[in-house]
Amino acid sequence: MQDQGWRVGAHQFTSRLIVGTGKYSSLDVMRAAHAASGAEMVTVAIRRIHLDDRSGKTLLDHIDRSRYTILPNTAGCFTAKDAVLTAQLAREALQTDLIKLEVIGDEQTLYPDGTETAAAAQALIKDGFTVLPYVGDDPVLCKRLEAIGCAAVMPLAAPIGSGLGLCNPYSIRIIREQIAIPVIVDAGVGTASDAAVAMELGVDALLMNTGIAAARDPVLMAEAMRHAILSGRAAYLAGRMEKRLYANASSPMQDLISTKS
Repeated sequence: MQDQGWRVGAHQFTSRLIVGTGKYSSLDVMRAAHAASGAEMVTVAIRRIHLDDRSGKTLLDHIDRSRYTILPNTAGCFTAKDAVLTAQLAREALQTDLIKLEVIGDEQTLYPDGTETAAAAQALIKDGFTVLPYVGDDPVLCKRLEAIGCAAVMPLAAPIGSGLGLCNPYSIRIIREQIAIPVIVDAGVGTASDAAVAMELGVDALLMNTGIAAARDPVLMAEAMRHAILSGRAAYLAGRMEKRLYANASSPMQDLISTKS
């Protein structure tokens, strides 16, 4: 079985890795890491960019728009109203229908607010956006967001920037089994093995930023993440062996030639 890529809304992708733009030591390192990752989509926090700054370049000038699809996000928003306004600003500035919807409910943990997220998603879908909401690993909320009309859901693996990896794989697996839209694991992936484990659950893609940007060698880590996602997806498609409590000989005794004289 070969990987045929994945689709979100009207957008088709081959790479299943989405990368961010924050926390890099320099823009040169960021560009090199993006290239090493093989990603085709880059997320940008709109509230952290001075889109009306005509005196010089912004972060967007350091992203090759012919190579990468920009996924603007509403990071820094704490209400549905603010998130909707930020998304509308992103659409006007970037001419895209895509929006990663983030509505944070707690400043310390950065966990999302499910109620405000659902309200914002409903308003944005009505306004013609392709909405990808960042949510907790809550299967019920994810099903509700699918019913509203979201193009994908983005459940967290662990708190943003924590690097803890996939804290609750069972919830992610349930979400994947119960909804038909793409599932993109977002936040908390710290290293390549985390990415591989998530992909083996059958999710469609991963979004990561700190796991790459905060590595000692971000470019090398970006390459590691690319390979982990490819191998994790291949393992999912291949179908892992059944787990057993006891040994099962690799060379079964049945049909062995007897050594008895």
